[in-house]
Amino acid sequence: MTHPAASPIEGRLTSPVRTALTIIAGAALMTIAAKTQIPFWPVPMTLHTLAVMAFAVTFGPRIAVAIFLTYLAAGAVGLPVFSGSPERGIGLAYMAGPTGGYLAGYLVASWMVGTLALGNGTFGRLSAMLIGLVTVYALGVAWLAAFVPLDRLLGVGVIPFLLGDLVKISLVAAGGAMLPAVFAQLRGKRS
Repeated sequence: MTHPAASPIEGRLTSPVRTALTIIAGAALMTIAAKTQIPFWPVPMTLHTLAVMAFAVTFGPRIAVAIFLTYLAAGAVGLPVFSGSPERGIGLAYMAGPTGGYLAGYLVASWMVGTLALGNGTFGRLSAMLIGLVTVYALGVAWLAAFVPLDRLLGVGVIPFLLGDLVKISLVAAGGAMLPAVFAQLRGKRS
């Protein structure tokens, strides 16, 4: 039985095998998202934020956190899953580097966004993602402060990425609003 506030997909993942496969596939997609570079201004963007937010909104907090923990575990053991790896390092050394706070922020945002978005419409999910994004930046910049002078933190750790991240969460919100209608329409045509 599905909890009334469960995410649309989380309630359907009843089989432990199906859940495990979803988590492994999600971690693989997270890797692809981190490695994908799209030309954008002022810096190229990856799809990391898009994947984190989409998994949280779609699967809910439990599965989204499991996906991100699996992704982090793969990276911790040295698999080149992170953006910029292996060129900028691998394993725990990469995770303890300048982007470590953002990785921690994504983990917290996976839970936070998944929890806040449950049972909400488009505006509620968008609001949850904005709160999650603030969390990612707060933890990211706090950690980055150990590597970058304080007067350069926003210019290095937030401003170049903010527009791209806002575009990505807008795409997730729009996709989340359109997909139920598409599925309903497809079900209606099959009848």
